[in-house]
Amino acid sequence: MSFRKLICLSCGQANRVDEDRLTADPKCGVCGAGLLTAKPQSIDVAILAKAAGFDQVPLLVDFWAPWCGPCRVMAPEFQKAAAALKGRVRLAKLDTQANPSATGRWNIRGIPTLVLFQNQREIGRLAGARKSAEVIRFAQQARKS
Repeated sequence: MSFRKLICLSCGQANRVDEDRLTADPKCGVCGAGLLTAKPQSIDVAILAKAAGFDQVPLLVDFWAPWCGPCRVMAPEFQKAAAALKGRVRLAKLDTQANPSATGRWNIRGIPTLVLFQNQREIGRLAGARKSAEVIRFAQQARKS
């Protein structure tokens, strides 16, 4: 039996999930929140730092802001991508207006920016608003490299 380590994006607790159960809606052992949901989860800098340094399942983060027109246009596309990638890639959103330190910490030069993390490192980055098919393709290609 092989396990994957994941940080709960709701409470920040470390979890171990059997690899065979990644698509079976695993829940956090502490707060009961879904670990691999079909919807992007809102996170803050502390949760991202913890997850990016711990998770063994790819984590795709949309750095955005509420005042950003392209970010708002891309939001439903990112939701569609989350549903399509469920169980394989976790999708999260980090509001750079509410978390201004994120832009410096992760070198975000413009929004929206997508950053893919896996095995404690950044493995891909994509700037600008994208359709769901492009987001899915990016996540799948980056995972293979």
